[in-house]
Amino acid sequence: MPQIGEKAPELAISEWVQGLPTTFADERDHVVLVEVFQVNCPGCFLYGIPEAINIYNQYADDGIRVMGVATAFEDYDKNTLENLHALAEHGTVIGETHRALKQYGQLENGTLPYKIPFPLGMDELTRVNGQVSDDYIMAYIKAQLPDFDNESLSRRQDIIQRVRNYMSTKEYSAKTFEMYALRGTPSTILIDRRGILRDVAFGQTGTIESKVVKLLQED
Repeated sequence: MPQIGEKAPELAISEWVQGLPTTFADERDHVVLVEVFQVNCPGCFLYGIPEAINIYNQYADDGIRVMGVATAFEDYDKNTLENLHALAEHGTVIGETHRALKQYGQLENGTLPYKIPFPLGMDELTRVNGQVSDDYIMAYIKAQLPDFDNESLSRRQDIIQRVRNYMSTKEYSAKTFEMYALRGTPSTILIDRRGILRDVAFGQTGTIESKVVKLLQED
């Protein structure tokens, strides 16, 4: 698992559907913000993507690069490459995302009233059979719960069983999502000008812009 303060591993992208293919190495000397989302994720479109667009619009000339990575850890029939293409090309949103944005009056003729302005890629998904090793389960747990070893025995056993049950229902492994031990979507990954991982955050934190500004001010 990548650690804060160490070199950030490259994203695992199966296809770039918008913008030129790029890597952290290509973006050397720029601060990089990666917005990780699911196509079928209302919170991603109510909070995460608008925040990323705002940062892109405000700081693109100051040295920020923003990338969007669509992933899938659930709803595999909706969080697909096909639906990502529809989003990028036509502003089409689906499922719970469509229902939520329609409820809040944020659609225009049934689609997004804006175009996402930065590159969009699809996480590398690999079909799995639900069989995972005990070592993998423990690595997954400790990435999500660093204090796992301090839990009571019964609590640890409960967590292990719940994770094992979750793994048994997975249809796909999402490489970027799992490599960075993300907890859900929307999530952000923040890389400094030297390619060092500086922050990984889940949900609506309200602190991403201030972290971006701080990194832009570094030499």
